[in-house]
Order: sequence, then C-alpha cells, then structure tokens
Amino acid sequence: MKVLVPVKRVVDYNVKVRVRADGSGVETQGVKMSMNPFDEIATEEAVRLREKGVATEVVAVSLGVAACAETVRTALAMGADRGVLVETEVELQPLAVAKLLAALVRREEPGLVLLGKQAIDDDMNATGQMLAALLGWPQATFASRITIVGAEATVTREVDGGLETLAMPLPAVITADLRLNEPRYASLPNIMKARKKPIETIKPADLGVDPTPRLRLVGVAEPPRRKAGVKVASAAELVERLRLEAKVI
Repeated sequence: MKVLVPVKRVVDYNVKVRVRADGSGVETQGVKMSMNPFDEIATEEAVRLREKGVATEVVAVSLGVAACAETVRTALAMGADRGVLVETEVELQPLAVAKLLAALVRREEPGLVLLGKQAIDDDMNATGQMLAALLGWPQATFASRITIVGAEATVTREVDGGLETLAMPLPAVITADLRLNEPRYASLPNIMKARKKPIETIKPADLGVDPTPRLRLVGVAEPPRRKAGVKVASAAELVERLRLEAKVI
C-alpha cells in the first residue's frame, strides 16, 4: 500500500509571528520556516506503517514556492521514499490545495492519504475534509491512534467528549492529531541520503487545476496587548477586587 503525505512549509513554531506593517499578512521575509508540526506527525506515522510492513511506499508532497522543496527534503530525511513538489507562486488556499491533492491521488493511486489535522499558520482545519469530499473517500480526523489490518483502518480520534473509534475501508483520508506519535529527529546520515532521493517538480497546470484564490484577505492585526498585572496586599483585598472588578460575586 502506498501512503501519500502532504507536508506544508510554515513559519517555525518557535518564532514569534509578526504582522506586516500594512496589515496584509504575516511577515515571512528572513523568518525561519519549517514543516508544519502536525504534518511531521503524519510523516512519522506513515514511516512507521512502512516499517511495520503495512505500507510499501511513502510519498511526501508539498505545494507552493520553490523553497517548499526543503520541506519535502525534511520528510525524505525522516524516511519518506520520494517526493513531489507542486510549484506555484500563487497563494494556495485550502480548496485549491485539496483539488491539487485530489489530482495527485488520482495519478499516484495511494491506499491512504495521511496529513496533519491543520496548519499552524492559518489553523483552517479544512484541507483533509475537502480532499475526502472531492475523492468520495471515507475520512477520520484528529487521529490519536491508527491501526490497519488488511483493507480496513481503525482510527481512534479525539472529540470533545473523549475518544471515538471508527472503522473504515481503504482507501481513506486520515488527519493526525498531536498525540498520535512523537516524530523522530532526522539523523545526519538520513539527511545526506535524503539529498539523493528523487523529488519530482510539477505545475498546477500539469494536474489540470486552477489554483486561483477564492477568498480575499481583508486584513491581519495583532491581538490587543494584555494589561499589566496588579499586586494585592492580602487575600481579603483580592476578594474585594474580584467582587468589584471581575463581577464574579
């Protein structure tokens, strides 16, 4: 079984995000970029499935500017077998990403698409669901455990009330949550090996997809700054301030 793993290039989670002066978006010039953490988890799970003999090949795919090839290289260093870069300068939105991935799925014919539940840059949490709808495949989101036996996947997913377990036939789309696994660090030998693994570069037109944005960004602004804390001399004063200011009593 082939596993397709989409991986997104985002601002590194350790970087303090800054809004551009004109409010047109988030500053990315000169900022450290890395693989979306949820996609790292998805890549790790795909590699583990191959190590167990469940999967035969792991294909990492990224969509965006040429620099996204480095994100694919990271996935290859983690253990993916080959990579695909859909290169475009157009700002990709979830529906366009889902359409491009659907076209790739029809070309690659994987038995499973495994991706992060959301990207940390926009938190839309929409691509996996849209992809499943376009393909007409069963889906499981927020997966914290995945078991595959034969042509059936059993997925434990996190919901508001606790855990839910689903069983579905393959092929399917599964999105990974934080507790699915802990991604491995790519070793230096694997990083060197990843440089020799193939990355195919194609354009959206090669897949017959028009990635033109459908949403218009009105503006981006930082949240209001929190007010400084206030020290109180006693518990009695704290209770009084809570009564008068927080309106809890």
